[in-house]
Amino acid sequence: MPVATRTGLDGIPAYRQGRSPEAANGLEPYKLSSNENPYPPLPSVVDAVAAAVGSMHLYPDMSAAALAAAVAGHWNVAVENLAFGAGSVEVAAQLIHAVASPGDEVMFAWRSFEAYPVLTTVAGAVPVPVPLDVSGGHDLDAMLAAVTDKTRVIFVCNPNNPNGAVLAAGAVEAFVAAVPTDVLVVIDEAYLHFNVDPGTAVGVDLFRRHPHVAVLHTFSKAYGLAGLRLGYAIAQPELVENLRKAAVPFGVTALAQQAGIASLAAESQLQERIDVLVAERERVYAGLLDAGMPVLPSQANFLWVDSREGTTALASLFEEAGISVRAFAGEGMRISVGTPAANDRVLAVARAAAGAVSGGVA
Repeated sequence: MPVATRTGLDGIPAYRQGRSPEAANGLEPYKLSSNENPYPPLPSVVDAVAAAVGSMHLYPDMSAAALAAAVAGHWNVAVENLAFGAGSVEVAAQLIHAVASPGDEVMFAWRSFEAYPVLTTVAGAVPVPVPLDVSGGHDLDAMLAAVTDKTRVIFVCNPNNPNGAVLAAGAVEAFVAAVPTDVLVVIDEAYLHFNVDPGTAVGVDLFRRHPHVAVLHTFSKAYGLAGLRLGYAIAQPELVENLRKAAVPFGVTALAQQAGIASLAAESQLQERIDVLVAERERVYAGLLDAGMPVLPSQANFLWVDSREGTTALASLFEEAGISVRAFAGEGMRISVGTPAANDRVLAVARAAAGAVSGGVA
């Protein structure tokens, strides 16, 4: 007789990793499906990780004290305001487990980060997706109207994944001020380094003004540490205390901690790469527009093509050219910004596919 498993798991969709590309027609394959930084770690970061390898027979510092001191100094917050995890997605899970009890509600815009409904359901809470507005942004008025006495957490993704839409500072300020103070508002800023909109909402500023705000950051994107898994929350000390209780013990490895410290120390060098990626994002955006693609403006390291019914066919064209993208059948596709060579290939496919995409920008 098979072991009885928890009821309800069959209804939880597994989180999908971005597909790896397959070589096609002798072309070098490019993976543009996971929003990874296309550039390898800086030498100083590699050296820091290599130096830590010799002690990997020992458990890491569970408090991540040295890393916490570096992050605290970077954002001018207290160490007591910081909780770490294996990527910001694991810290998001900590937040849900620390705040929401079974049956409570966790709200988020939709479509947004795919992990939100998965993490919520695994925690026994109820996901409450609120449709995006007609421009593809968070419908903050609709989200506010959807708050109930069961709402415990609201995720606000800025810039939004997968379409790169950005939220204005004034709009989020008004939203947070209107949300009951016993509801946690999480500003998820996985892509903040690529957000150059001067009017954008800034999570740490909201945190300083509103005790019921927490901020999520990751080292996976701009810092290029996706393979080491490192993220953190900035939150009030009493919440951080509970996040640490909900965290997987020793979940942040010593290698990840050293890589994080070295990355913060090399911020100016990393900024040079970020600047290149932002410039490439704008070049690809303009090129996709010129090719007739229904692409939306973005403040992240990816672009959203609002291809709707033509999504599957368009994704196949990219696959035939050795490029993997993140396709959502019937909705659209997300294309990560890669190296200039990868981006040139994206634009070549887009020009060849001109007129093949049905639908249009919402």
